[in-house]
Amino acid sequence: MNAEIKALLLSVGSANIDEKLLQEVTRTTIPSAGPGAGLESFFIKSGSDRVRLSIDMNSPLKVVRYCNGVVVIRDRKPIATGELEPALSHCPEQAYLTISGRCIYDCKFCPVPLLQGKVKSLEKIVQLVEEADQTGELSAISLTSGVANSPEEEVTKAVQILKTLRTRYNVAIGVSVYPTETSSKELYDAGATEIKYNIETMDSEIFARCCPGLSLSFVLRSLEKAVELFEKNRVSSNFILGLGESDECVLSGASKLSKMSVIPILRPISPPSPFRRRGPSAEASGGEAADAGQSNKKNLDENDLRTDKAETMCLSCTGCDITPHRDV
Repeated sequence: MNAEIKALLLSVGSANIDEKLLQEVTRTTIPSAGPGAGLESFFIKSGSDRVRLSIDMNSPLKVVRYCNGVVVIRDRKPIATGELEPALSHCPEQAYLTISGRCIYDCKFCPVPLLQGKVKSLEKIVQLVEEADQTGELSAISLTSGVANSPEEEVTKAVQILKTLRTRYNVAIGVSVYPTETSSKELYDAGATEIKYNIETMDSEIFARCCPGLSLSFVLRSLEKAVELFEKNRVSSNFILGLGESDECVLSGASKLSKMSVIPILRPISPPSPFRRRGPSAEASGGEAADAGQSNKKNLDENDLRTDKAETMCLSCTGCDITPHRDV
């Protein structure tokens, strides 16, 4: 699997896979945060590359057994080979956990507000991390969250969880929440290794339309504060592709974030979630997504940023994105 093939797989985002193969993996995952929430998914590892695909029996991609691994087929032609990789907790090697699987905001690309998932207690989070640790595969802990009642309450919960986990585990811990005025300082003092505040898009009009009630300028200011505390290679932000933004918006926006010492994670919105039938959707070609990854790498290199120094969350997993320094 090379970057262009991986980008093609990501642009489709799903695959038809035999249930018997999934049973052999033993651990699939059903994300409870972000645009992919609610969709059962699996991972394929091919060399050093990893891709996450949701399960869809109507997908144009089909995954079947091949020798000791699997092959991905499209239009009756094999396009990639690899091995099924078990998810530890949401993704391989990490306990990647959602604190609140519900949200008061209504971002148009995200199914979480419609799913109304569970809000995990401190005790439940600790239990899930312990179960992941007992596998012997735990290399990092990542925490994300919707906003069940208020951003301030979510940060308070994340801080409490961080402090508890820090007394038990000596691994990197990443946190992704909607920021507050004091969230960076609170999370840093509680022991967070890395932080992620998502800008989603750098087009202010699209942001206002797709993320009503949230503030793009506030997220950008919060990212600046985060860099002051966490420093280079420890602050990142999801930048969704396919909300209607121009190529220039993507290029200039990613460049601006890199100059702020924030690592942009360029993520295609497709495929549309069944929970958001009327939401935005787009399907970029593999070549376009790979080109975006190359452009992102150039920006990062120019600003002395390295994704392969990240230890948690999406930059470490790489399953949903073309990740510079790892895929390209």
